Amino acid sequence: MVVSAHPLASAVGAEILRRGGNAVDAAVAVQFALAVVYPDAGNIGGGGFLILRLKDGTTHALDYREKAPAAAHRDMYLNGQGEVIEDLSYKGHLAAGVPGTVDGMVQVHEKYGRLPWSELVQPAVVLAATGFPLTKKEAKKLNDQRQDFVQYNTQSPEFFFQDHWREGDTLRLTDLARTLERIRDQGRAGFYEGRTADLLSAEMKRGRGIITKADLAAYRSVWRTPVTGQVGPLRVISMPPPSSGGIALIQLLTISEKYPLNAWGWNTVPSSHLMIEAERRVYADRAEHFGDADFYEVPVKGLLDTAYIRSRMRGYSPTKATSSQKVSSGTPPLPEGPHTTHYSIVDAQGNAISVTTTLNSSFGNKVVVGGAGFLLNNEMDDFSIKPGFPNSYGLVGGEANAIAPAKRMLSSMSPTILEKNGQLFMVVGAMGGSTIITTVYQIIQNVTKHGHTMQGAISAGRFHHQWKPNWVLSEWGALGFGTGLGLWLKGHKIAPAIHGIGRAAGILVLPDGRLEGGADPRGDDAAAGF
Repeated sequence: MVVSAHPLASAVGAEILRRGGNAVDAAVAVQFALAVVYPDAGNIGGGGFLILRLKDGTTHALDYREKAPAAAHRDMYLNGQGEVIEDLSYKGHLAAGVPGTVDGMVQVHEKYGRLPWSELVQPAVVLAATGFPLTKKEAKKLNDQRQDFVQYNTQSPEFFFQDHWREGDTLRLTDLARTLERIRDQGRAGFYEGRTADLLSAEMKRGRGIITKADLAAYRSVWRTPVTGQVGPLRVISMPPPSSGGIALIQLLTISEKYPLNAWGWNTVPSSHLMIEAERRVYADRAEHFGDADFYEVPVKGLLDTAYIRSRMRGYSPTKATSSQKVSSGTPPLPEGPHTTHYSIVDAQGNAISVTTTLNSSFGNKVVVGGAGFLLNNEMDDFSIKPGFPNSYGLVGGEANAIAPAKRMLSSMSPTILEKNGQLFMVVGAMGGSTIITTVYQIIQNVTKHGHTMQGAISAGRFHHQWKPNWVLSEWGALGFGTGLGLWLKGHKIAPAIHGIGRAAGILVLPDGRLEGGADPRGDDAAAGF
């Protein structure tokens, strides 16, 4: 089974599985297909994380997160008075980090793939060269972003060939097709060297960006040890720093395990209040302690210490909300003697892969590399561009996530695999910036505490709290009038999540071994299985 953000990408992955490919082969094919049919987040100009669980139970984590260019420095988005220059870290050429996606796909395929590389990239080449019909949502996104495309591009990308896109229109991306052909035929060198590198370097010079050919040549993905935690009968396997997602998710699930959420019920006043208060404390830790573990000593063991996690709920009151001004990060015990889309895949042998990949915001920095046809990320905004200054998602950070050359920026991406009693149980992850962690947390709770199906857990309404700003974001109808009123009476401030919270993709292994996919109705997401 494959669950992704676009039906064409899911179909590509399922076809690879039918042809004898494994979960890794399907993941590579889906990644490149999403770069074509889901250009606002699917990418080759961004990065991501993946968690892999092989059929023998061994687990692996690959970090192909973008890196700051060599010319980056901690004050690069500040003016002479030390104030943040609006949008400089968010839009345009200077917002881009060095892309990691292609190297990540090459590395995971070389180590665990089965089918030839060229066969996995070819479906994306065909989609880009021959074109594909736009969904209603994707047409609207292209139209909505047109002004930014005009403002920030040095050459007119193929998105401009039509003034107003409509559902069913065919989008052909011939420049992107040629870039994908180079990647298909040359592997890593087809992106980080030669013609593609020349085009990207020229784009940087035209737009006064700072990514160089040397930055591209030096980029390498990193294999890391997954973070794991035992929560009741579940073993949680997720991403370590520079993702904050794995540790934060384990913290949230560990806190919740001590309370009777199943008896309280789904999104009732007591269960929602408890989850909001847990999220408030976990995100305070995130702001203080998380960054790239290659540059900053993230206290991973301390943050995962069960006693420490539960101590964070001291001061919790079941009757009233805690002010975020009174909640700070904790002090973990010292260690002994680190716009997005997600896809989940399980193959016939039982290998499972959970992949979250991103350009950061929708269509990244809005810049299409001239002649190469792919969008660049705006991941530099995920650094703490100034201590205490919120990024585009309202998240604040400090020294641990300050900008430095070749450093990876902090992320909320949370690709996750769950085992139950030693067996594969769930593959899940989400898009949604700072809401990714709470989205995955609530989906897991929906299944394990409230008995939802995989689809039901993903479709259910969601809410989110991230310490600062001090309010609860809630999807329409997620809390209901009674719960909303009850939370308000406890002192919570509730704001509507106008565009929804997260988009998730999950696969649940049922007791009889069948797979149930959950595709998010908030988008064009689709599950494809056989």
